[in-house]
Amino acid sequence: MNMASADYDRMKEVKEFDESKMGVKGLSDSGITSIPRFFIHPPQTLSQLKSSSSSSSSSSSPGIPMIDLSNLDSPHHRPKIVDQIREASKTWGFFQVINHGVAVSALEETINAIKSFHEQPQQVKAKHYVREEGRGVMYASNNDLYRSEAASWHDSLQVWMAPQPLEVEQIPEICRREVVAWDTHAKTVAESVMKLLCEGLGLESGKFKELTFSDTRVLVGHCYPYCPQPDLTMGIISHTDPVVLTVLLQNQVPGLQVKHGDEWVDVKPVPGGLIINVGDFLQIVSNGEYKSVQHRVLANSCKKPRISIVMFFNLAKWKDSDSYGPLPELLSPEKPAIYSNFTHKEYNDNFYSKGLDSKSFIDKITI
Repeated sequence: MNMASADYDRMKEVKEFDESKMGVKGLSDSGITSIPRFFIHPPQTLSQLKSSSSSSSSSSSPGIPMIDLSNLDSPHHRPKIVDQIREASKTWGFFQVINHGVAVSALEETINAIKSFHEQPQQVKAKHYVREEGRGVMYASNNDLYRSEAASWHDSLQVWMAPQPLEVEQIPEICRREVVAWDTHAKTVAESVMKLLCEGLGLESGKFKELTFSDTRVLVGHCYPYCPQPDLTMGIISHTDPVVLTVLLQNQVPGLQVKHGDEWVDVKPVPGGLIINVGDFLQIVSNGEYKSVQHRVLANSCKKPRISIVMFFNLAKWKDSDSYGPLPELLSPEKPAIYSNFTHKEYNDNFYSKGLDSKSFIDKITI
């Protein structure tokens, strides 16, 4: 299909969709059998989907590493857990944690609350539909809708929890209590994992907390509704997360895939589990010891929506010089910096100047 034929005004169609505030959930609920043209991805993206079907990440595939956090404070078990997390962060960039201390009931309540938000009537959700990234509450379809080559089949509720205190009343009432509670739960898990990551680098366990690596937090509640043509679009395109660390909670509808070597591996949801992944910022400050990896979500071919709640963790306080780079404690003549320092503005400008992508910032600062 020629995406750029002369009689097709893509931006007009995108703008009409955005201004309708219906999201892809509205399109899906309307019973359409073919997706709007601006959701169709280019052949090079779609051809990779076909070559990476579930056959290439079959049920015999090990999937991402699973790490049991029970006995975390045991002197006998903790070194083993540190080793497992260090190895997973170096070789996969992704792992699932179980026995992380958050009750299964809290996980289910959070998933159900985000699902309930997305299942509200369109006119109710539309009150929250805005495009103001970087603060407050934003409900929209595709935060990079106007920056990306092709739109993807998901809607999102984005809530900036910190560092700027959020007026709780801004959070939609239907999921307010659960969003506030999840911020606390996810932060507790992230800070436990950050301690283990520090120890894996030979740092003091509290180093990342001291550097405010969990003090900027944004919660994103994604809904991937049924797509009538899942072979023509994506749930979310392949990308890496630009942050320090991500904690992901999802329901049992599959779709998430992680790139491992040359293969796309299906991430099988584990009841009661949470998925952790390394972000670009952590790869840089660890001087490449930990790796952020590409991941994507396939368009949903199930009638049941895929729900995922992503909590992004990033630093809140930049150094007095307003620059960052590999941590000096990790550098030596034998292990020199492989990334140059960068400023807060350079980091932000890179993210907001384009659609989602993979490691474009890391590529820019690699020495």
